[in-house]
Amino acid sequence: MTSTFQRILRAGLLLGATALSGANTTALAQGLADRWVYCPTNLQVDENVDKLEALFARAQAAGYNGVLLADSKMARLESVPDRYFANAERVKAAAAAHRLEIIPAVFSIGYSNDLLWHNPNLAEALPVRDALFVVRGDTAVLSPDPGAKLPGGQMDNLAAWTWHDETVTADEGAALVRDPAGRNARLCQRLTLKPHRQYHVSVRVRTQDFRGTPEIKALGARDGRDALSLIYSGLGVRPTQDWVVHHAVFNTLECTDISLYLGCWDGSTGSLWWDDARIEEVGLLNVVRRPGAPLTITLDARGGPRRALLEEMYFEPIADPDMGVHPWPGEYQVWHEPPVIHLKRPLEEGTRLRVSYSHAVTIYNGQVMICPSEPETVALLRDQARRVQDLWHAPAYFMSHDEIRCLNQDEACTSRGLSAGEILADNVRTCAQILREAAPGARIYVWSDMFDPNHNARDDYYLVRGDLAGSWEGLDRDVIVGCWYLEKRRESLAFFSGRGNPTLAAGFYDGPVGNIRQWLDAGAEAPGFRGVMYTTWKQDYSRLEAFAREAWGGVPQAD
Repeated sequence: MTSTFQRILRAGLLLGATALSGANTTALAQGLADRWVYCPTNLQVDENVDKLEALFARAQAAGYNGVLLADSKMARLESVPDRYFANAERVKAAAAAHRLEIIPAVFSIGYSNDLLWHNPNLAEALPVRDALFVVRGDTAVLSPDPGAKLPGGQMDNLAAWTWHDETVTADEGAALVRDPAGRNARLCQRLTLKPHRQYHVSVRVRTQDFRGTPEIKALGARDGRDALSLIYSGLGVRPTQDWVVHHAVFNTLECTDISLYLGCWDGSTGSLWWDDARIEEVGLLNVVRRPGAPLTITLDARGGPRRALLEEMYFEPIADPDMGVHPWPGEYQVWHEPPVIHLKRPLEEGTRLRVSYSHAVTIYNGQVMICPSEPETVALLRDQARRVQDLWHAPAYFMSHDEIRCLNQDEACTSRGLSAGEILADNVRTCAQILREAAPGARIYVWSDMFDPNHNARDDYYLVRGDLAGSWEGLDRDVIVGCWYLEKRRESLAFFSGRGNPTLAAGFYDGPVGNIRQWLDAGAEAPGFRGVMYTTWKQDYSRLEAFAREAWGGVPQAD
């Protein structure tokens, strides 16, 4: 965009010249360098390649010139069969035939399960401190410190709960929510628990034609600050189901005063029953074992000096065999029976041990973040960049930093003495350097949200310890930022263009295709705005052509 063009546009805006503004937006649309379609897929399946070939023909006809190709298997190319590489060659041939660039997605920092396939112990982990284990025979088992209990065996006695909404009533031994019509429907119990411990909540749930999302939430009180939300995993309750036991696990972090909720915040119609709610302290569930997440065991001398016991001398190797392997490597269960500690040499019956360790945590439907500070993580990223470049020799790569919801918690991170934002800045800077070494001259893109103060680069973000402000300092001016927060489009585009970063708008998001015009209007005011992308998370390409007509007229453009 020329400076003369910008002056004309600003004058038009100041004069309220809607027609002039629309003309400038159209001019911008006709000059877009990037006109992409987002394609998440699995290239190991022949049928998926057939679909891509047909999609590429449609994309060319509508004027697209690039494909952001995301496949979790690109994080583990050393494990795929020969058929995968044959299918990749088919994709490259189809892209060349239809004059489309392939832009591979790499570096899943945030949704890291594909990288964690290599080593589930690389998960960013929450600390547990001084959990009490007691020797029983040839094992040491968790001995929960005293804590409050839920009135779970008397769910119909709502008076036993700290409070409940009027939408919750008693029904034959259970707590019932019926037709909440958008009102909150919650039971709450206030508990005093130990800080930096793991707790497991279970509850039986029944539904009948229920429209809403039943949830378990735990809010921890903090001095002078908003309550800290400690549970982000979903329950997966079906609209109609007989009694099913559902689970949630949380770490209290620095909190001792906990408000535990069973409830629904978005219910409309139908019936929901809760029964038999329980809470228990647990230990070593999804325990992570790596240098940056050490496990220590000391003798509890009941107020006296503690003596450390070396694991290799006194105990069999401590691990959770079910951590990060179900249903396949890199996927984590919210709950399973945790392991016990097996003794290698006898200790006196009843000996009290204090065990400190770190454990993985899942967000929503299984998202787990990798620890960016562990050296093995950087080695994995370097290996992925080399393998993906050898396969695609692409003109550009897209770094998949996105919704990083757990960070700066384990010792690998905290020992660096950096803020969460500084850790992320260092990681994205390292990732860009890795790509430049593997693919000299290739363009580099990244998602915007974790580097945008108008979006997720802020304090109090999920289970991130500390403030993410300053993460954007890791982006040099050559990194192109893919913005996707429609409501903050002007602020986001202005922020990155003000820092000298070119931008791309990820539009559609399975919503109205006309929204891309709002992005173009904002992009006309942002120097360096270079493109748009048809972004679907549902693999819905039915509106591919309609999006193109809205964005640039839907006709091929000369490149």
